Amino acid sequence: MAGNSIGNVFKITTYGESHGPALGVIIDGCPAGLPIELNDIQTELDRRKPGQSRLVTARKEGDVVEIHSGIFEGKTTGTPIHLLIWNQDQKSKDYSHIKDVYRPSHADYTYDAKYGHRDYRGGGRSSARETAARVAAGAIAKAILKLKNIEVLAYVDRVQDIAIPREEDVDFSLIESNDVRCPHPATAAKMEERILAIKKAGDTVGGSIKCVVTNSPVGLGEPVFDKLNADLAKAVTSINACKYFSIGSGYDGTFLTGSQHNDSFVTEGNNIRTATNRSGGIQGGISNGERIEMEVGFKPIATIIAAQQSVNSKGEPSDVVGKGRHDPCVLPRAVPIVEAMVALVMVDHLLRNKLSQI
Repeated sequence: MAGNSIGNVFKITTYGESHGPALGVIIDGCPAGLPIELNDIQTELDRRKPGQSRLVTARKEGDVVEIHSGIFEGKTTGTPIHLLIWNQDQKSKDYSHIKDVYRPSHADYTYDAKYGHRDYRGGGRSSARETAARVAAGAIAKAILKLKNIEVLAYVDRVQDIAIPREEDVDFSLIESNDVRCPHPATAAKMEERILAIKKAGDTVGGSIKCVVTNSPVGLGEPVFDKLNADLAKAVTSINACKYFSIGSGYDGTFLTGSQHNDSFVTEGNNIRTATNRSGGIQGGISNGERIEMEVGFKPIATIIAAQQSVNSKGEPSDVVGKGRHDPCVLPRAVPIVEAMVALVMVDHLLRNKLSQI
């Protein structure tokens, strides 16, 4: 299997399966001298781990990270960083019923067709459990961004048809104040009620996450094919269950005229700014110094309790009933994953940008 790495200068490679012994990530290209403590990584993993509330899967994984190389006496050494996370609470027998049956909207059929052999235990490599390794790497990326006063923040904006009112301001300090990770308390309460109702019914629900990058410098992005928005789109849409990515005005902007959509330039002190930010902080594939604003959509998780019609590996009709422990809604746990992927791209381009001029 190819395609397990992302990044150019700051490059990560993840490995491991949902029901294998462990997950891990190798980070190559991290500069030496970066102050990093184990708790910096563990804090991010704790935000993603299962079993943290009634709204997510009951699988109990501590997701305790181990540093095996690349960090010594609290600082990076410039050598490859290896982070390891042991799996602890697999119940592989919960998946024996789908050994030869393809679950609707899962990767079962495509993996079997492509490789001729698949790990059916929790989806193997196709499981969202793999994203724990990404979040661990993202914590290192966030530490680099913090030195430059750059911050990546994501939050749940919509669950099904329940969304933060567009006219309402968002207080980022409230993101972690509730289990949904929605910074609008009244909306968060409605979202939680909906997710619990969906869970009780044995079904699942999707929605969207918004992500912002504050204090981004001007000049990040490598046209033509490595535009910053293009790399962000690739990184974020590689997350399990992600169905769409938009930046700035996104889909709504396509209904405007050029005169309505253009961001006029203005001067503030010694800085050139834009009066509006419909571009979402990126123009011509390069960051313009404004806040980078993205929206990411996630589908309902494919595993549901109700019986679904499918076929087995021989093409024979077969019903599938969901078993095991699964999220009724991926959004609350996807917030730190989105942040991690965005942070990884930002750091990669931050380091690449040092080669732009002599």
